Amino acid sequence: MDELPLCFVLNGSSVRCVVSPDARLLDVLRGPCGLTGTKEGCGEGECGACTVLLDGLPVNSCLVPAFQVEGRRVETVEGVAAGAEARAGELLAVLNETGTAQCGACTPGVVMTIRWLRANPQVVDGAGLRALLSGNLCRCTGYDGIIAGARAVLASGDAAAPGLASESE
Repeated sequence: MDELPLCFVLNGSSVRCVVSPDARLLDVLRGPCGLTGTKEGCGEGECGACTVLLDGLPVNSCLVPAFQVEGRRVETVEGVAAGAEARAGELLAVLNETGTAQCGACTPGVVMTIRWLRANPQVVDGAGLRALLSGNLCRCTGYDGIIAGARAVLASGDAAAPGLASESE
């Protein structure tokens, strides 16, 4: 099979690479892009460890064919960690303080889901936080730490200022 050129915006920077036609977004992030923060858990879209934001919406990167991100915006946990605004560091600090992370396998996906919830507080109004985080499976915490961390992040400051690149990029 011939490889395909791929151009997209990753954590605010333009990326160009060549990928296999059957590559998944997860493979591109961990391979050519060298970003290993996004984890592969189940490879079937069930665990949420590979959650990233695609055009601002959470997706399981193990289920997204790489060619579907052509010309689109992808945000990963590395983008949260390196966010230029203070809010990115605040999000991670609050999660750390509340003991949200245990072994770390689910943490990148949880961080990305909470980052999305923080940017979209209207979603939280109509649904329970536990239900909104149910796509992120955790084998360590029993979810109490994750829920506490999410509540703390959502309560800390202006939810409309999520701490990553602006939505106009």
